[in-house]
Amino acid sequence: MIRNVLGSLMGLIGATAAVWSPFRAWYDGRHGRDYRIEELFDSAGITDDKAALLGSLLLPFLFAAVLALVAIVLRSRLLMAFSGVVVLGFAVLWMVRQGQAAGSLSVGGGDGEGLGDGLANAFGAGALLILAAAVMSGRPRRRDRVARETAPEPYAEPYAEPYAEPDPTPVEDPAHPPAPSAWPPPPKDHS
Repeated sequence: MIRNVLGSLMGLIGATAAVWSPFRAWYDGRHGRDYRIEELFDSAGITDDKAALLGSLLLPFLFAAVLALVAIVLRSRLLMAFSGVVVLGFAVLWMVRQGQAAGSLSVGGGDGEGLGDGLANAFGAGALLILAAAVMSGRPRRRDRVARETAPEPYAEPYAEPYAEPDPTPVEDPAHPPAPSAWPPPPKDHS
């Protein structure tokens, strides 16, 4: 229960960070919402063309956030991990395409050039979603639920004491005498 709550909270934070990341600077001060999603799959690569909001990098991250929300509702570790892979996959794909277009990638300084905090948010969100999937315990398996439902109730006497001392005298059944010992009897003391 606690693992599911903690994993769900981590998933919500990761989904929020994923949706927020395109509204931050990704490279040279250009926001992620300015990159067209088609440019990631086109052989021409990334251009300076502006994108519509739902035609930008926001679209796959919004999809991943919806997957994370469905994973929280269904308590599905697989869906949560898949949403993290989607976020990380598109961030890596963008880095490859941006590196091809720019010739190389540089880590930005305080002047707004190079890789920005939007990309860092995307990587952090993807990692947090995968970590949330690892933390969640998920739903119990069907066979575990069936085994619990069909297990017989333990027998309890209505007025039995919670703990009774066992009888120290052994009970012998006359129909089944004890088996002979493999050891010889102990010597008798002749005093």
